[in-house]
This record gives sequence, structure tokens and C-alpha cells, in this order.
Amino acid sequence: MVRAGLTTERLTQAGAELADEVGFDQVTVSELARRFDVKVASLYSHLKNSQDLKTRIAMLALEELADRGAAALAGRAGKDALTALGDVYRDYAREHPGRYAATQLRLDPEAAAASAGPRHAQMTRAILRGYDLTEPDQTHAVRLLGGVFHGYVSLEMAGSFSHSAPDSQESWSRIMDALDALLRNWPAP
Repeated sequence: MVRAGLTTERLTQAGAELADEVGFDQVTVSELARRFDVKVASLYSHLKNSQDLKTRIAMLALEELADRGAAALAGRAGKDALTALGDVYRDYAREHPGRYAATQLRLDPEAAAASAGPRHAQMTRAILRGYDLTEPDQTHAVRLLGGVFHGYVSLEMAGSFSHSAPDSQESWSRIMDALDALLRNWPAP
């Protein structure tokens, strides 16, 4: 008998909330069952296993982040758009640390294609059109921005910048300025 109110969507959302509370690596079907005060077996009609749950959380987080990014980019171009997208990643990571970690989960090719991951690349490429980059430089720039955004956010979340001046916000602003200048003056091959 399926427990009333339990759905794959509800379990995924609860798993995402759990990830934010205890960390993405700690999310399991067993822990989720404890949260709902049900037996683990009762969740297997909705989820295959803990990896399936983590994949669903990653898909949810990628979708949430893409939706925020699209909203932030509306009507913006150039440095304003670049900063807006960077701020979306940084803010999302602060608000939802477990979900942000989930966005880094390596998905199988089918799940990756069905995820909002391609939307993230499309948004970044849309920003880069304002900098007049062509291939393969555009791909290099997409990777650069992803690396800078994720690297800075990861270090900041780990507390790496909390022990020294200047404030990490000041550094972030300077990094956005530097990225804008680099993209405007992209080096020739």
C-alpha cells in the first residue's frame, strides 16, 4: 500500500531540503524515510535507490538555478548580464548549499540531456554574444566563466576568504570587472 501523500516530486523536494540541511553527500533514501516516518521499502515505489534520489535532486537544483538565471538575465547585456548570472550562482549556493552541491553531480548522458544543464550553457553563450566571441573561443569562455563562478563560490562556501581583508564581496566585484575586461579584449589565438 502506498502511503498517502508520498509522491516522487514530494520526496525529491524533501530530499533537496535535506541536502541543504545536512549536505548533499549525506542524503539517502534511509534518511528520507526517517523524515517521513515510514519504512524505507515504502519509498521504493517512488525511488529506485539513493543514487536515483540524488539524480532527481540534481535535476531539480539545475532547473531552479536555470530559472533564476533566466529571470536575472532578462533585459541585460554585457557586464551587467555577466554579473547578474554570477550573482545568481553565488546567491543560490548561499541559500541552498546542498542543492548547489547537487548541481555538480555527474549525470549519465540521458539525464544530462534531459536536465536544465544545457540551459545554463545557453545562458552563458547568450551573455558572450555581447562580447562578439566566435568558436572555439566562445566554448573556452563558457568554461572559464563556469570555472570562475564555481571555484569562487566553492572556496567562499568553505570559508576560505573569511580570515582576511578585503571582504569577499569586494573581491567578487573586482573579479567581475576583470572578467568583463578579459572578455572585451579576448586574446587572439
